[in-house]
Amino acid sequence: MQPFTHLDANDQPGMVDVSDKNTSKRTAIAESTITLGLEVMKLMQDGEIQSKKGPIFQTAIIAGTMAAKKTSDWIPLCHPIPLESCKFNIEAINETQVRVLCTCITTSRTGVEMEALTGASAASLTVYDMCKAVSKAITIEQTKLLKKTGGKSDFNLSNE
Repeated sequence: MQPFTHLDANDQPGMVDVSDKNTSKRTAIAESTITLGLEVMKLMQDGEIQSKKGPIFQTAIIAGTMAAKKTSDWIPLCHPIPLESCKFNIEAINETQVRVLCTCITTSRTGVEMEALTGASAASLTVYDMCKAVSKAITIEQTKLLKKTGGKSDFNLSNE
């Protein structure tokens, strides 16, 4: 069994030492699926849901970006890294669900997967928060890493 990278020889937690790693361009794409239900989805017009609080998906993109930039504040052993790009796509995938895609890019010594996952999660939570007045039956179904490039290895969920 491969040891966890965030544990030292004495099984104590710590940040991974990345000082010997090469700096490279690193990209990660994460996805969350949100089931909003028919009642909420009926409010969507031209790919957006307007609410008294403002445009829901646009607000979710801002929240997701803010969260991605603060990932190391949320995840204790995560390295603070400079994000060079954080982009979102929020779209309906059927009559009851939307998909949140978050793509993060950095040039660093460590990956950007946690930033993409955090961004997708925070954006999804924001959609939930802004839609809960219409329906409490909203569920965030799944958040997962779809793809990562750069560093020692690449990952593509569709190839696994």
